[in-house]
Amino acid sequence: MNKHFLGDTAVLLGRSLRHIVRSPDTIITTVVTPIAMLLLFVYVLGGAISTGTASYVNYLVPGILIITIASGISYTAYRLFQDLQGGIFERFQSMPIARAAVLWAHVLTSLVANVISLVVVLLVALVMGFRSGTGVLGWLAVAGILVLFTLALTWLAVIPGLTANSVDGASGFAYPLIFLPFISSAFVPTASMPGPVRAFAENQPVTSIVNTLRALFAEQPVGSGIWTALAWCAGILVVAVAFALRTYRRRIS
Repeated sequence: MNKHFLGDTAVLLGRSLRHIVRSPDTIITTVVTPIAMLLLFVYVLGGAISTGTASYVNYLVPGILIITIASGISYTAYRLFQDLQGGIFERFQSMPIARAAVLWAHVLTSLVANVISLVVVLLVALVMGFRSGTGVLGWLAVAGILVLFTLALTWLAVIPGLTANSVDGASGFAYPLIFLPFISSAFVPTASMPGPVRAFAENQPVTSIVNTLRALFAEQPVGSGIWTALAWCAGILVVAVAFALRTYRRRIS
């Protein structure tokens, strides 16, 4: 059963990746928004924002990486919706294919596309002056957190992809996720925010993840913040997978 599932997933993953190769505008569109924000905040607004750090671009990059992921996962919902509308799922049901392989192929495609987008954004940030003195273990920790967060949001995107009634409904759910970093420590320290806003910002997942990434990049102690970040990522992932699989079973039954 495992070999059957893995083989089916690999075949369907290849199918999805070929779609991306034939339509590279997906990745281009994904990176345009975070790069535009990076340019805007560093070169236009950065001089007016006090973060207590010598380099605002270093402070900003972790939040931009989160926005990159939030921008990218909307395409997972879009591709799933398109497959459902095109009758691909019905064809797959008539074939000896592991049912879960269809969803995992979309999820892994999202992961690959988002990793490429993150690398592009990081390269642009490096050109703009972003620097990190962290070592190999630090970069591995950063990569692990970003991959885990991408998986969590991707499985979250599967739900509207399976339940939406329109293309706009499938991909539009990502907009609140893109907005969430603005009410966090991604752009400014939470200490500068009014009481209620600060309370929300300090207790939502983006702040703990951004703070952990920032500490790793700067080779600073991460403390208990890394466990909070991992708990948020793992918690979202578990809940999203459970609801996505349940929704999938209902949709194809």
